[in-house]
Amino acid sequence: MAKSTLGVRGGRRHPTINVMPANFQRLAHRPPVSVSRRARARLAMIDWHRTHGRNVSLTARHFGVSRPTVYRWLARFDRARPGACEDRSCAPRRRRRATWTIEQLRAVRAVREEYPRWGKAKLAVLLRRAGLALSVSMVGRILVRLRRSGELREPIGRRISARKRSWHRPYAIRKPRDWPIERPGDLVQLDTLDVRPLSTLVLKQFTARDVVSRWDVLELGRRATAASAAQVLDALAARMPFPVRAISVDNGSEFMAEFEAACQARGIALFVLPIRSPKINGAVERGNRTHTEEFYEVTDAEPELPALQAALRAWETTYNTIRPHQALGYLTPAEYLASLEASV
Repeated sequence: MAKSTLGVRGGRRHPTINVMPANFQRLAHRPPVSVSRRARARLAMIDWHRTHGRNVSLTARHFGVSRPTVYRWLARFDRARPGACEDRSCAPRRRRRATWTIEQLRAVRAVREEYPRWGKAKLAVLLRRAGLALSVSMVGRILVRLRRSGELREPIGRRISARKRSWHRPYAIRKPRDWPIERPGDLVQLDTLDVRPLSTLVLKQFTARDVVSRWDVLELGRRATAASAAQVLDALAARMPFPVRAISVDNGSEFMAEFEAACQARGIALFVLPIRSPKINGAVERGNRTHTEEFYEVTDAEPELPALQAALRAWETTYNTIRPHQALGYLTPAEYLASLEASV
């Protein structure tokens, strides 16, 4: 029953009925609710809609929104809950739960710590070789879990390369447009890399990469001279499992004189790049980055030439026989060469 009170009108008392329901009385005594700016804009749109003929199309044009948007906020509006016009959480009601085991997590962590610069796709191939079949996406989720928990930390990179000066090459020819590159050894790109394990120690690495099989040969020395570059040809003959038909180099002075004479003596075609065109030798340039990130920046070898030479030879074997290559369908260069022999 609604409460009645006595009011005075013209000196006489008349009963006055309070018709406000009890729930509205409670709302009237509540403190004002603070809403966000976007919620206030939606409340203003709803209020404008009710005071301008309740025309949804007109409201949508006035506020520059779609008609479904107006319908959605009209349906969500609740006079008793101004917060109903706030943005709702977009988080899924059911979240994915981890399905891997502790043993699988430890296996992923172990192989990633051994090869800290290899991604989830390569790690999945290595785990599959070890008899642990995990999808690439699951390996990626495990890596994210390990990073968030602090169990896996990325190695700190160290700068080792310096910019090289360009030289004019008067001898070697440009690579002909019709030079065939179909078999391993048809073209080997050769480049140098400055290695600075210490601020007082500068070493030079010769990187040779076959563009077909991605087979690399790496030589590290104290200087990059024409004589030392000529010795790299002996390393190519000894450690590349196929004959080399042509070599592509830049305009560095180390690839002149004795080196060019050695190439001519061995019957190896020598191609020189145009000035300031390293992208043409993109395969070996990418190889230098790979060796920098995956070997030099994470190696535990002592910063001395003999120790780095031994570790670099071990890394060369890992690179050619263990590391999966995305360009080869996640085969190693050795596996790719074996597949070519099997298909003949």
